Amino acid sequence: MSEPRTVRITDPETLRALAHPLRIRLLGLLRAEGPSTASRLGERVGESSGATSYHLRELARYGFVEDAPGLGTGRERWWRALHEISSWDDDAFDPELVGAVQRRVVESRALAYTGWLQDLGVVPDTAQFSDRLLHLTPDQTRGLGAELAAVLARWYDEESAEPGASGTAPVLVFADAFPITELRL
Repeated sequence: MSEPRTVRITDPETLRALAHPLRIRLLGLLRAEGPSTASRLGERVGESSGATSYHLRELARYGFVEDAPGLGTGRERWWRALHEISSWDDDAFDPELVGAVQRRVVESRALAYTGWLQDLGVVPDTAQFSDRLLHLTPDQTRGLGAELAAVLARWYDEESAEPGASGTAPVLVFADAFPITELRL
C-alpha cells in the first residue's frame, strides 16, 4: 500500500483519540466523501457543529485531519483527512485501549450496514455477502487476515478506479475474522 495513504499509530494518546465514537465517524466520513465543514458533518451525524468542530480539532491535534487547502472563506472552515488508512500493532498497546478502538470500528461498521439497508430497502445483486465458520489456530487466523488484507490492498492500489469514474460507485468492503465463544445471530 502506498505510504502516504496509511498512518501507522505508535503512540497511545494518538490511538486513544480514535476511541471516541464521534471522532471515528467524522474521520470515516472525511476519508470516504472528501473535505467537509463541521456544520455539514454535524448534519450527517446528527450532532451540533460545535461538537463536530471540537472533535475535528482533536483529530487535527493528533494528525488525522487538517484544514483543506483552497476551500472555505471567512468563518467557513473545511477539513480533510490526511490519510486513508490507520493501522497499529495491537500488541504494542494496552488491551483495554485496543478494545475500545476496536469497539468503535465495529460500531461504525454496524452503522454503515444498517444505514445502507434503511436507505436502499432492497439489496442489489451487486452486493456480495459471504461468511464461513472456520476452526483455526491464532496463527492461522492471523495468516487469513494477512491474505485478505493483501487482496484488498491489491484491489485498492491496482483495480480500484478513480473516484467518480464513469460506471463506478463507491463500494465499502469489510473483511473481518474473529474468534467466538458462542455463535450469536
